[in-house]
Amino acid sequence: MNIALIAHDKKKPEMVEFTTAYSFLLGQHQLYATGTTGLKVMEATGLKVHRFQSGPLGGDQQIGAMIASNQMDMVVFLRDPLTAQPHEPDVNALLRLSDVYRIPLATNLASAELLMHALKRGEMHWRELIHQQQEDN
Repeated sequence: MNIALIAHDKKKPEMVEFTTAYSFLLGQHQLYATGTTGLKVMEATGLKVHRFQSGPLGGDQQIGAMIASNQMDMVVFLRDPLTAQPHEPDVNALLRLSDVYRIPLATNLASAELLMHALKRGEMHWRELIHQQQEDN
């Protein structure tokens, strides 16, 4: 599965803790992240992460493009709801695309952990079926 990891600045430490805790599971999948988040995750965990631009420089949009082309299976986006973001329209567009294309999206640590438990139990298999349908068409 292709999993996107995004974290606003104040949430980057939480993302590092999260990815460290679930590195055994995340290491079995293709990881994508916005610039600084990806770097911090790689440094802390040793996981291989494809890094896009930082969020304000277009990284959110790059991940959004993968969602729109059905190439992203899950998004963990640890948002900071208490700090204004200069690229808020890009953030909203990413959230909207996740809804439009039915991509599981966690925006806080609690929902991210639920997605990891679902992934571990094999409950994300339906995404593979969607990929197969796309290939058949």
